[in-house]
Amino acid sequence: MGVSKKGILVILSSPSGAGKTSIARALVKGNENFLFSVSATTRKSRPGEVNGREYDFLTVDQFRQKIKEGQFLEHAKVFGNLYGTPLQAVRDSISQGKSVVFDVDWQGGKQIRSSSLSKFVISIFILPPSIKELHDRLMNRAQDSSETVKDRMKKSIDEIMHWKEYDYVIVNRDFDKTLREVESIITSEKLRRVRNNELEQFVTTLTNEFKDLNS
Repeated sequence: MGVSKKGILVILSSPSGAGKTSIARALVKGNENFLFSVSATTRKSRPGEVNGREYDFLTVDQFRQKIKEGQFLEHAKVFGNLYGTPLQAVRDSISQGKSVVFDVDWQGGKQIRSSSLSKFVISIFILPPSIKELHDRLMNRAQDSSETVKDRMKKSIDEIMHWKEYDYVIVNRDFDKTLREVESIITSEKLRRVRNNELEQFVTTLTNEFKDLNS
């Protein structure tokens, strides 16, 4: 019996610094059956980021035009910048049997779960072990100014309050353990009857074989 021909959409959400991006990158690394959803954004690129790899960097006018044309699966304004997920790329990935990993906030997650592709979605929320640890991670990664870190910490409580909206919730105390747990969730979800498009046909084949054997 073959595996399901359709891919799934894996939503990973968390407050900034809780680990969703690192987990998302680790999931797709060396796994050709997983793709990282490259979002479009109007924010400026950071040192080392490459257009089309971390994000598709757009002007505000370009982004708004894509909204008008219905080109986004979801989009939201976060910390003053616009972020969105290209719809067609996701559709193509699902039809090719690829699973797409999304690194999005709760707003993006809600839109994806409410979209026309909702039946393909599983959602996972990542919690930090403590607020102090969350703050330390943001400071140690040295990607943002101290003022931006303060803004992210203020927003974190709002993010955390949406944890009940997700199918699964994991406390990220240890990265390797959290990654294994996320991988286990995805494996289990792929084995669910409703996600296996060929199962009914296979059972029919078994039934016919049984009839032939007893004929």
